[in-house]
Amino acid sequence: MAAMLRPQIILLKEGTDTSQGKAQLVSNINACTAVADVVRTTLGPRGMDKLIHDEKGCVTISNDGATIMKLLDIVHPAAKILVDIAKSQDSEVGDGTTTVVLLAAEFLKEAKPFIEDGVHPQNMIRSYRTAGYLAIEKINELAVSIEGKSLEEKKSLLAKCAATTLSSKLIGGEREFFASMVVNAVIAIGNDDRLNMIGIKKVPGGTMRDSFLVNGVAFKKTFSYAGFEQQPKKFVNPKILLLNIELELKSEKENAEIRLSDPSQYQSIVDAEWNIIYDKLDKCVKSGAKVVLSRLAIGDLATQYFADRDVFCAGRVAEEDLQRVAAATGGNVQTSVNNIIDEVLGTCEVFEERQVGNERFNIFSGCPSGQTATIVLRGGADQFIEEAERSLHDAIMIVRRALKNSTVVAGGGAIDMEISKYLRHHARTIAGKSQLFINSYAKALEVIPRQLCDNAGFDATDVLNKLRQKHALPSGEGAPYGVDINTGGIADSFSNFVWEPAVVKINAINAATEAACLVLSVDETVKNPKSESAQGEAAASAMGRGRGGAFHGRGRGMRRQ
Repeated sequence: MAAMLRPQIILLKEGTDTSQGKAQLVSNINACTAVADVVRTTLGPRGMDKLIHDEKGCVTISNDGATIMKLLDIVHPAAKILVDIAKSQDSEVGDGTTTVVLLAAEFLKEAKPFIEDGVHPQNMIRSYRTAGYLAIEKINELAVSIEGKSLEEKKSLLAKCAATTLSSKLIGGEREFFASMVVNAVIAIGNDDRLNMIGIKKVPGGTMRDSFLVNGVAFKKTFSYAGFEQQPKKFVNPKILLLNIELELKSEKENAEIRLSDPSQYQSIVDAEWNIIYDKLDKCVKSGAKVVLSRLAIGDLATQYFADRDVFCAGRVAEEDLQRVAAATGGNVQTSVNNIIDEVLGTCEVFEERQVGNERFNIFSGCPSGQTATIVLRGGADQFIEEAERSLHDAIMIVRRALKNSTVVAGGGAIDMEISKYLRHHARTIAGKSQLFINSYAKALEVIPRQLCDNAGFDATDVLNKLRQKHALPSGEGAPYGVDINTGGIADSFSNFVWEPAVVKINAINAATEAACLVLSVDETVKNPKSESAQGEAAASAMGRGRGGAFHGRGRGMRRQ
């Protein structure tokens, strides 16, 4: 009776959703597997593309795992972990974003039957961490260094790595063409770690083969005034002045009041304004600069003034482009035209304005500092050029990583099969349940070669059996063998130059193992629907305020009624 009268303890707000225990964990694993199924078919050279259409009407066609994961707008809290590891892989090494998502989901999928059978998640986590550590040790052991080679040899090896990355992208058909372009661009920026020193400019029209690399800076012609066409469009060894000031007549910002006793004094005030701008322009010309670039506007008076003195000028140049011109030409951006000395002026071998498709480009080539490069991309549809840019970003990241961490491993699923074999052997030396868990980790690694076969339309079971047999040879000669995408059999990935930097695989296995362990360690989810609805209401009211505010008040310069 006393038990019946005992009051119920209310700990959480009404409407709070809590789920815990085994069912909760299995639900999280299923969510992660569902996310991986979305990007599964994009893996490898024969991977398919995804077309994503958002609420704003923007259409994105992509093969890049990180891009797809970002655009999916996933709301499930556990599945968001996979989005985060794809982003981290993209920012850290650039490539392997689909791989990392697939591996994490497969580790969880292999753990699911054990969890359902009542195995404690901490036992799984301990074994997975051990297996991940052993896998990375094995990768370091199998990796081949490309250090100590001549520049030409190194270029060739880096181009092979870039070509492997590009083979799975939309521009895979022209991978040799773009691979050498990417390698030259990365070598041009030297030890500079800033990725924005490699500019990618997109010009619709033409074919992919019309794309070209500028060993310097190129940017689209900026807005110009009437006198622009009278300016010279080509200089050899010009001096370049970079400014961050406006060169145009400006009315006073403050409502200054000037009282004149004599009408003739008015002209002296007007003349003073003109003298200020002429003084600035005169100092620019006297500095000896033949090319004047400014981040702010260069007005019609200045444009005509420079044209009469055979000086090229461009105003409203993007900040990023101006910084790249400064890095390439050795100039410094000035905030004043007083005391301009030769040391702050940049120089290059050739400056010219060139027509590319429908656009005109200002191109600085043969720059002394040589710390920047620009790739001008051509192609048919806008979506195609956007995807080509994402593909080149991946390849650039890979080449940078390969330059810094100069070890490579065999691609095409070869390294995954070799680690899988190694872990299976290792598992047999362990007594207890962890033998089964490490074995399941080893089996999960086979998802990469299996998916490569599935995406290419081959019989995955047949190819995997051949690979297992080859990798099981006691001599170890089968270690570099992976899936041959062209024939549907197996081939030596190393001799076929299917290489990837070891850091890509190490990062992928690290991130995937950590993500799997994180999901396995969650045993309860508490969800407060009221806080979600409050957020939604706040966002809606903010939008309402923003819209309402747009129609109040009179704009500056409008006529009084």
